[in-house]
Amino acid sequence: MGSPITATNAEAQLDEGWEVVTKGNWLNELTQLLVYHVQKVNRVAATKLFTNHVSAYSTSSISPVGDQQAETVKTDEDSEMNEDLLERLTRSQPKAQNEDGGESMVSDARHIDGIREYFDKANNLPTDHSWLTLPELPTSVEVGRLKKGKPTVGEIPVPVNKVDSPWSSKQEYLQSHYELLREDGVASLREAVEEIRAKPELMEKDSQEHAAIYENVYISGVTFAQRGIAVRVEFSLRRAGKMIRWEQSKRLTSGTLVALTPAADMFATVCKVAVVAARPLVGLQQVPPSIDIYFNSSEELEIDPQKKWLMVEARSGFFEAQRHTLRALQKMSCECFPLAQHIIDLKGQIPAPNYIQEQPLLDVSAIMSDPTNYIDINVLDQWPEISGSNLDDSQLTALRRILTKRLAIVQGPPGTGKTHVSVVAMKVLLSNMSGGDPPIIVAAQTNHALDQLLRHIAVFEPKFVRLGGRTADQLVIKPRTLFEIKRVSPPNSKGSGGAARKARRTLAQEMTKLLDPLIEGKEPFTAEVLQSLELISETQVKSLIEHAENWAGASSEGAVGLIASWLESYLIPATKGSYTANNNMEAEEVDLEFEQLKETEAEAGSIDDDSFELLRGEWVSLAEPYTGRGSSSHTDVKIEHLLKEHQDLYRIHPMYRGSIYSYLQRKVKEEILKAFRTGAKEYDRIAKNLQVAKWEVDLGILRGARIIGMTTTGLSKYRPLVASLKPRVVLIEEAAETLEAPVTAACFESLQHLILVGDHQQLRGHCAVQDLEGPPFNLDVSGFERLVTNNIDFSQLTRQRRMRPEIRKIISPIYENLQDHPCVEDREDVPGMGGINSFFYTHTLTESNDDAMSKRNLDEADMVISFFDYLVYNGMEVKDITVLTFYNGQRKRILQGLRTHRNLQGGYQFKVATVDSYQGEENEVVILSLVRNNPHEIGFLKIDNRVCVALSRARRGFYLFGNDKLLRRASPLWKKVLQVMEEEPRRVGQALPITCTNHHKKTLIKYPSEWEHVNGGCKTRCEGSLSCGHRCILACHPFDHETVKCHQLCKVVQECGHPCLELCHVRPCRCKCGKRPHIPSIPAQLLIDLSTPAPDLRGGLPSDPLSGLASGASATPGEPQQQSFLRGRKRVQKNMKPGSIDLIEGQQAWGAYAAGGHREADARLRDEALAAAKEEQQKQLDEEMAQALFGPPPPPPPPPTTVTTVTTSPRGDDGADGGDEHTTPAGEEMPKKRKSRKTVWTPLLFHEGVSSGTEASLLDLR
Repeated sequence: MGSPITATNAEAQLDEGWEVVTKGNWLNELTQLLVYHVQKVNRVAATKLFTNHVSAYSTSSISPVGDQQAETVKTDEDSEMNEDLLERLTRSQPKAQNEDGGESMVSDARHIDGIREYFDKANNLPTDHSWLTLPELPTSVEVGRLKKGKPTVGEIPVPVNKVDSPWSSKQEYLQSHYELLREDGVASLREAVEEIRAKPELMEKDSQEHAAIYENVYISGVTFAQRGIAVRVEFSLRRAGKMIRWEQSKRLTSGTLVALTPAADMFATVCKVAVVAARPLVGLQQVPPSIDIYFNSSEELEIDPQKKWLMVEARSGFFEAQRHTLRALQKMSCECFPLAQHIIDLKGQIPAPNYIQEQPLLDVSAIMSDPTNYIDINVLDQWPEISGSNLDDSQLTALRRILTKRLAIVQGPPGTGKTHVSVVAMKVLLSNMSGGDPPIIVAAQTNHALDQLLRHIAVFEPKFVRLGGRTADQLVIKPRTLFEIKRVSPPNSKGSGGAARKARRTLAQEMTKLLDPLIEGKEPFTAEVLQSLELISETQVKSLIEHAENWAGASSEGAVGLIASWLESYLIPATKGSYTANNNMEAEEVDLEFEQLKETEAEAGSIDDDSFELLRGEWVSLAEPYTGRGSSSHTDVKIEHLLKEHQDLYRIHPMYRGSIYSYLQRKVKEEILKAFRTGAKEYDRIAKNLQVAKWEVDLGILRGARIIGMTTTGLSKYRPLVASLKPRVVLIEEAAETLEAPVTAACFESLQHLILVGDHQQLRGHCAVQDLEGPPFNLDVSGFERLVTNNIDFSQLTRQRRMRPEIRKIISPIYENLQDHPCVEDREDVPGMGGINSFFYTHTLTESNDDAMSKRNLDEADMVISFFDYLVYNGMEVKDITVLTFYNGQRKRILQGLRTHRNLQGGYQFKVATVDSYQGEENEVVILSLVRNNPHEIGFLKIDNRVCVALSRARRGFYLFGNDKLLRRASPLWKKVLQVMEEEPRRVGQALPITCTNHHKKTLIKYPSEWEHVNGGCKTRCEGSLSCGHRCILACHPFDHETVKCHQLCKVVQECGHPCLELCHVRPCRCKCGKRPHIPSIPAQLLIDLSTPAPDLRGGLPSDPLSGLASGASATPGEPQQQSFLRGRKRVQKNMKPGSIDLIEGQQAWGAYAAGGHREADARLRDEALAAAKEEQQKQLDEEMAQALFGPPPPPPPPPTTVTTVTTSPRGDDGADGGDEHTTPAGEEMPKKRKSRKTVWTPLLFHEGVSSGTEASLLDLR
């Protein structure tokens, strides 16, 4: 350190301690520094030095479990001296106390040992209970129900979840939840396997279990990744019968369980279980598609590239979400269980956390506007009268419970500020933490909710770390993810896991050599390989050599060598099943949007940012190009006899040689597989050591954090790492939406304080197997709900800040005591609805099923889509409207309809979601599509928790579409809800009432087709004045005329005396003589006769031209029709692709575009249509001019006289028109007016922002 340690420089050296002691003679310097702080300064400082620096050095110098040598610059003697130092210090000093009287972290300094100890215990669980011996991944016995190679029958014993009484023991509690959770993860795949076993030729469309079936599965390679040995498989999608959009499909997502069986067996005797390791899109989009899988154990691993398999996936389950929790429950069986007296025994008297009892004086000034009087408050004695806080009374009560109860439960109904209370509690707890305290753990069910919580915390606490998964917040959360922190500032990991990494590389090289005979090439197995495995003798090899010298050559194209020469024509290419692309088939319906899919994977914990969709490691391509042509009558006994009898292999008749080679192939691969599985077992052990080494490095980063966030799945996945930090406070948001087992896994041995925030009257936890929901198994009942319903004390928030009172009343049957905050009383009305901000549109439109057997209602979907369009017409932003439904089939139908709607082609991100995915969200306007319409069954709509979420998402407007009579009959809750909506003013009806903002005229929409006659207003003709002076001949519309371009004929008389032949908005003017003025003419205030006929280009226009536009008679790829060009200022289209097409082909082109056209095709069509439009325009203008100027022969000329007409002078800036007299000599004919008729074709109007290409295309529609 250079200078002696004194009282003046001790703290400075303490701060730089680690940087200094890692240089030179670290041991002596560190010892001197430690002793000085213990004896001369204070123990807290010594503790800080010890925990922050000594353990960090241990992290980088102590090799992980299983390492035989430490790849580090330190000597073994130094390592031993370091351990002696740690032991000497902890033994010689009494247990250190913090200044506040609490225990310091000295005893917890060796966190690394804690990680190793955790893994040692987890890998050596007691065997006195069968559930503790089950492996992490399901076995073939569980999935295939095979026992001694034969299927078993009978029911699977499943325990029940006690939700209304205490558990008899910790063992019963943990085992029951373990077995329930494992059954939920395995049952779907097991049923799919049984279905294939019963119907081997089953196609996916006929599967009652919704199984995904992949045939012609072949192994194509092996990856020696850090997590284990992954096997790549190729497969055929023939049984899917559809083209798969992999980027939006939930098929084979990372972490999904699959079952494999030999194609000839079909699960009769063999069932292999594996988990998807990675599914890179580049592999899935090739022919054949491929993925990487981990077999469930080294004993089950397969490597034969010629063996054909069938692979099955259960589309309804996702085992990755449970596997880490299952492992955690097993580990907890040999741990002490804090809070067991409340969680297991249901004891209601809940004391304060130990650390609060030891130091009850807290600083609560963080929640006050005037913090001076709220320092050192004894929170266990008398809670102060608090004023000047932004918390309401119920929130203050909940905050007190959080701070003073070791098990604190807070229920927050919708909009009451659950997250806000959590954030305030974190602020108070953080302000009272001392230097040696462990970090606080915060968790939530979803990544979205976790990021939302961490964003609020980041405002006042920058030292937080986000573990695992993916985050959509690139600005605040992404830089604080553990992966990103390590990327930006790589930690000093030298020596950590070095021996394990070296051992992995060495073993991978050895195992690669073992695979040499199978590595892709053009050779059959060589004689040397066969001899080395003692399958043929040395004499037999010599016979091959002798004959080869006399008869050199090869009998199979490309195959050379002794064996190829011996086999002659009996060596044939190995063929695989046919792989054909499904591109010509109907596309499978989209499961999820791309980002939603990645969110699903991330929340399940199957992937991390540092390994997302990637398998890093040595890749070995496997291919065995040849096999022998033989006969099934050639038995193994016969072949073995021939090999034993003939030392000269050429004396064996050629007809047997193909069968002999196939036999030898099988024997070679059996020997290779046996040795490979042995190596794989050792490889798995090394991979676990590498995981320990990785967490050793991570531990040094996490120790510096004050808040660590993760999902509830992460609580189990990272449990060894988090447990080593000895956390004492855990807060879980969305606790009522989480199954009980993941919350139980958060009960670390060091836990003193558990905070659960949620609402058990909203969504419950999700089960893959519906039979496990509800009695008697009750797996979907959260620990939060179980504790509340068993009279464990909790606090409820009572004042909501989301819904306008009109909407809040709808959920009054669920929350009787919910009150409104004053901020919700002045919500703005929904435009175009005349003050009707909630309404139940009841109908009898028929429901149906989609291909996945999900419910949908096509007519109701059309009604919702048109209503959505109407709201946007009236100024609602697309982002402010959410469409909710209970069924994924209806979600997909509505989303498709919005994306292809002619008026909504602006690159919008539509918010269409299922109710289950929308908890915790809100929006200005919510449209709820209920779908069901049948005599008596309402399915998901009878689940009160789901209904609660659906009814409570809207801020300003809430509109429901469904069958009210069916709901009244089938659900007591819906009956009460509808009774509330029928109170004055009545909000239930068979027609949806909309109100014109111009004329305040109400229109009742009863059927989807009636929207065609409404352009965002009413049916009254506008008759307003455009900026050019023409009258607006559209039906009533809610947008300003300033945003409209006039498409009536200009007819401004030019200097040459001819009228302008252009449309009103086109400048400069143009007349028949082709002269254009240098200065553009200004539109005239010349009223055009609205009854003047116009050419009918389509031959079948409706009598009402506006209805023709509304019904979609015209179409332009990528461009909406009249309505979409007539939006208010809030509806300016963005990112529109201007294009045009002939009117005759409009509908076909529109369909092609909606399905997703190509840019090249769009550009070509645009050019062609532009030319056609100009030609057609010129033709029409010529005809009109001829009719106007040279109509029917005029009557005999009158006596000579002077005719006075009025033309226009340029209009002033204020839009006023002037006129002057123009004298026409007698005998010169004036242009004739068109003959009038009743039916008028309405000219189109344009947005100012539409490109010229779009204008050209719409000239077709004049």
